[in-house]
Amino acid sequence: MKFAFALVACLSLQGCAVVAVADAVASTVIYTGKTVINVIDAVTPDIVNKKKKD
Repeated sequence: MKFAFALVACLSLQGCAVVAVADAVASTVIYTGKTVINVIDAVTPDIVNKKKKD
């Protein structure tokens, strides 16, 4: 009985670790994408943000 409980607990912890790593990777990808967009916007503001002349 104790072995089964330990096995279930171990698998649960590994699942949490996988979710935590996936969350960290997703956050990094999103942050990197935002950074790239901001750099492109800073380098070429007239192309990315076309302003309408009134």
